[in-house]
Amino acid sequence: MVIQPTSFAALTWAGAASGSAAESWRIGTVLAARPLGVNPQGLLVLQIGALAVETEAPRGQLPSQFQVRVLTLGAQPQLEVIAPQTAEPATQLAMRERLPQQNGYAPLLATLAALSQRPALRQLPPYLRPALALLEHGVRTPAEITRAEGLKEAIARSGLFLESELAEAQVNMAALGQEDWKGALLRLASLLDDYLPGRRSADNGTETPPPLQQRGLQVQPRMALPPELLDDDVDVLLGRLNGEVHAALARVEVAQLEATTVPAWMIEIPIQGEGGHDILQIHLQYTADDDYRRAWVFGFAIDLPALGPLQGELQLRDLRLSVRLWAERASTVERLEQQFGALRQQLSGHGLILDQLSCQQGLPQTNNPHSAILLKTTA
Repeated sequence: MVIQPTSFAALTWAGAASGSAAESWRIGTVLAARPLGVNPQGLLVLQIGALAVETEAPRGQLPSQFQVRVLTLGAQPQLEVIAPQTAEPATQLAMRERLPQQNGYAPLLATLAALSQRPALRQLPPYLRPALALLEHGVRTPAEITRAEGLKEAIARSGLFLESELAEAQVNMAALGQEDWKGALLRLASLLDDYLPGRRSADNGTETPPPLQQRGLQVQPRMALPPELLDDDVDVLLGRLNGEVHAALARVEVAQLEATTVPAWMIEIPIQGEGGHDILQIHLQYTADDDYRRAWVFGFAIDLPALGPLQGELQLRDLRLSVRLWAERASTVERLEQQFGALRQQLSGHGLILDQLSCQQGLPQTNNPHSAILLKTTA
């Protein structure tokens, strides 16, 4: 395919006026290009190298990013579109497929809770009821996640590490499939697809959200089902649940794909709270500075009905620890600060040096260093 720009567009990049950008347009030069849109005159606007140009819309559809080779110069140069030499990486293809499908756990947990209260649930096929119970069993209790070993187990069984665990030689696959959150989701999704073929419903909106690590930590409040849904029969709720199970699976797989690109993990753990389910989001990152000093950053976010939205970040370098907390409610800030004395004593007893311990009102602004690593997901 040959592109013949008709003119430089009015929109140009810094340096174009001085001619420095145009100097790179020599015959045979290969330049990066991407479409910017169509102008009011119906001409396609392309960014090619450091300039924007207008051209007649080509017959074929152009990819979001491509390369061109300069064939001729002059008032209307000719540019050849170079076919990509390699296919899109498999991880990006998988990410592109799953991003529109994924959704948070709150809708799933709300539907699961509604189903558990329906008497007609006992009329479901015997093979389906244990799968529902298995998923409910994967919801952690506050007592579990407030213990070090319990939190470690919840992270290990969050679904993020299922395949790496299965790859181990001496693993009990049956037990792992029952204990792991993703394993329980996979089992239930398969059974629901068989029980309700073609009746999967999930509306995640028209805009595709970016991957989890690009968004940073986010508190996730509980979700209540609309009252009219509670009056529907069990099969309607199961159809809704089927869509939400597949959306939750895509959510886990997006987090798994992200973990292959950066030394960081975004982990979500459903928790059985008082009168409902809460979601603990954890961001765990390993870093090393220029002097090869290793450090871990542990961030978390949760929205608890009694305390409101909370967020925190712990940075551990050798034995030095910094703790920063944020709470939306002033009353919660006061309650947390009242525990600072006991916390300092506990940390000192474990040999840690506390460099910082603070709690501020309001939630921090998201500022994630990995926001440009993966693909752009919205037009």
